[in-house]
Amino acid sequence: MSFDPASEIQDYLVFGEYGEVNPSINDSSTYTFLNPGTMAELFEHEIEGCFLYSRHWNPSNKYLATALARMEQTESAQVTASGMSAIACSLLQLCSSGDEIIASRTVYGGTYALLKNLLPRFGIQTRFVNLAELEQVEAAITDRTRLIYTESISNPLLEVADLPALSGLTRAHGLKLMVDNTFSPMVITPALHGADIVVHSLTKFINGTSDCVAGAICADKAFINALSDVNSGPSMLLGPVLDSFRSASLLKNLHSLHIRMQRHSRNALFLAEGLSEAGLPVFYPGLPAHNGYALMQQISNAGYGYGGMLVVDAGTAEQANAVMARMQAAEVGYLAVSLGFYKTLFSAPGHSTSSEIPPDERAQMGLSDGMIRISVGLDEDIERTLTRMKGCFADSGLI
Repeated sequence: MSFDPASEIQDYLVFGEYGEVNPSINDSSTYTFLNPGTMAELFEHEIEGCFLYSRHWNPSNKYLATALARMEQTESAQVTASGMSAIACSLLQLCSSGDEIIASRTVYGGTYALLKNLLPRFGIQTRFVNLAELEQVEAAITDRTRLIYTESISNPLLEVADLPALSGLTRAHGLKLMVDNTFSPMVITPALHGADIVVHSLTKFINGTSDCVAGAICADKAFINALSDVNSGPSMLLGPVLDSFRSASLLKNLHSLHIRMQRHSRNALFLAEGLSEAGLPVFYPGLPAHNGYALMQQISNAGYGYGGMLVVDAGTAEQANAVMARMQAAEVGYLAVSLGFYKTLFSAPGHSTSSEIPPDERAQMGLSDGMIRISVGLDEDIERTLTRMKGCFADSGLI
């Protein structure tokens, strides 16, 4: 594809002569008006360039949201205090009591818990299916279904969602397609393949420095306006507002995202190929043996690779723990959850980020206790990293 998302987050701000190269941080919770009529009007609908209260909008959050919308090729966007709040607010805008969601069987553990455990308390049910089986997906659609939910590259199994096929189903049945693109910013642009709502945990690759928690919702203007409606909008009434200082920090980091994603992807591919050649079971969509490899050729943006996440199956939880302890001692990276940091991070998702999913369901989806999820860092000497990693697996008797 010729589309370059990096170009879409540049030149969206217009500054006058002597203007600042970075927008000023707006350190205010409330905003003044020249006349009462404008204030009353703003309670009814958004007025471009006019702000009411920071739980609704503020200039710093608007700058970041505008940049994210440009990156994701959507009309509009909203930033929130976490990725989970972005997901929850979007789902609550789309669904009411009695409605149903069709979701991928392989999603982040926190998302699974929201769908399986919390939303049913409000009368919203979820059917978890294998989204790769389109007949199974279509069979799950009822007159109560409101959306299909998926991750563009799933956490943690790295399954690649067939976004064009799924959007074909949602269009045919009058549903929405909601996509979590946290694992693949720049790599995949879901809106170009039919996604209606794209969510992110900005905490991860987009921020890249593991020093804040934030989220984003990218969609058409009508959806974003509904989310922030002062009378009924979930993001307005639930209040997951992002602090202005964090918005400004995220916006600065966003401008290097294209460079970082290229390096994350390049390093991950190098490690995936090296560990696979050593005989280890490796899951990475950049390997021809991966079941999503051909699909990645179809939907990924040229020049950004296959993402910075890979998974290696060490066999058992005990072996995975031994390898991770050795990798931390060998200075490969850190034993930690989350991802997108400049240093390599690794964890066993079966006992951490996917622990909310019951063991029998993890087994059905192919998530073994021995899997190690690796967020590959920005290492300059990636050959040295591979040598150290292979030594850790060898010392654990796995190669």
